[in-house]
Parts: sequence; structure tokens; C-alpha cells
Amino acid sequence: MSQSADPVLLDVTAEGVAIVTLNRPEKRNAFDELMITGLSDTFETLKGADKVRIVFLRGEGESFCAGADIDWMRRAAEFSELGNETDALALARMLRHLHELPQLTVALAHGAAMGGGAGLVAACDIAVAVKDTKFRFSEVRLGLTPATISPYVIEAIGPRHAKALFATAENFDGAYAEKIGLTQYTVDDVAGLRPIMEHLSELTLAAAPGAVSDAKALVRYVAGHKIDDGLAKETARRIAARRVSAEGREGLAAFLEKRKPEWNT
Repeated sequence: MSQSADPVLLDVTAEGVAIVTLNRPEKRNAFDELMITGLSDTFETLKGADKVRIVFLRGEGESFCAGADIDWMRRAAEFSELGNETDALALARMLRHLHELPQLTVALAHGAAMGGGAGLVAACDIAVAVKDTKFRFSEVRLGLTPATISPYVIEAIGPRHAKALFATAENFDGAYAEKIGLTQYTVDDVAGLRPIMEHLSELTLAAAPGAVSDAKALVRYVAGHKIDDGLAKETARRIAARRVSAEGREGLAAFLEKRKPEWNT
């Protein structure tokens, strides 16, 4: 089990910037049952936190997340198939909680993001990595597959890159992660993460929180549908609903009156 009193830490500023910290530095923030539960509980808390506007996910110590904890894997080896399915479902649901948060989510990767750690990166809306961060989907080397993280990785990088990286377990760095779409920003060192955090926070705090949530939902919906008259009607319905919403009316009024909207004051 985790040796840290609190394997997951949550800090929220008065402005609504939340920082979720993986707090098992002695294990390079590798997953175990307690960390997975802690992350699930934290994401559930954030889901209903109306004042939180942006969520950063980071790792304490030398790595973002080294994947699965060896002791956890050893215990799982003794489970039945049903026991393993139940155990894996907890991880799958935690990732889904992260993926479905209404706020903008940002992973800040450094050191290593292996296996499930790379899954966390993929499940966020935006990811930033230090250029020498080590990524790998190493499961096939253990006779396994990266099944629970696969929906988010494939969504981020596409099936062709995912197939190659899943099947070979090849190492790659932060620069390559950006090239294939697993991350959107690369910085030279850990100190470079701070300016990106400030930049993304500034952008998010200037945006209407309900519109941010709806924009995320819009992408998920449109990505799963072909472009036809039905999609045209649905997108028209969605923008119409936004135009008559309280945020939509306030945003237009603020623009016409040359002032900041209420969510950016």
C-alpha cells in the first residue's frame, strides 16, 4: 500500500485554479489502490466544484507517474480473473472521471510518464511535458496490454500511432509526444511549466465556465458523428442555446459595453 499519508493532494486558489498532486514521490508516483481511489474521489469532488475553473495534474518528486506500482502488480497477480476485472475497472472509472470533468484539465508531465501515467496525460484536455520526459506504453513487455488507458490514448494520438507504440513498447520523449499529439506544449525544464500554467490559467479565467464545459462536450459529440444535416441541426441547436443562456447574454452585453464579463472580473 501507499507509504504516503495522502497519496493525492488538492489545492485550490481563490481564483479557482485547482492543482491535483500525485504524492507518492518515494514510488515515483506509481499507481496503487489508494492512489486510484484518491484520484477518483478528488475528481468527483472537482466535478461539483462550481468555483473551480481549471485543473492542473502534476507529480511530486522526480517523476509525473511511473505507471503501476510493483507491489500492486504483485497483489493483482494473485487475483482471479474476476478480481482483476474489478481492480482494473477502478482505474478505468478514475480515468473516465478525469476525462469528463467540466473544467479545463491540464497534465504537467516531467521525469517519466509510463503506462497509466501516460494514460493520465491523454485523459486531460491539454498536456505539457518537459522535453526529456520519458514516455512508454510498456505493457506488452509484461505480457499485458494498455487496455484501460487505450480510449484516451487513441483519442489523443490516433489508432496508427497507438498501435505502433502499444505493440512495440518503444520509449519516446516529450518532443515526440508533442509531435504525435499526446501533448500540446513542450518546455525545456521543470521551471518552464510555471509560465505555461500562468498562461493557460489566464486564458481559462477569461472564458465563461459554462461555455468551456459545453465546448468540451461539443467536441466529444461532433467527433463521433458524420457531417450531415442532422449534425448541422444539432450544432445549430447548441449555439442557439448558448446565445440565450445567461452567460451568452452577459458575454455579448460586456462586449458591446466594452467591459469585462462577470466571470472575468
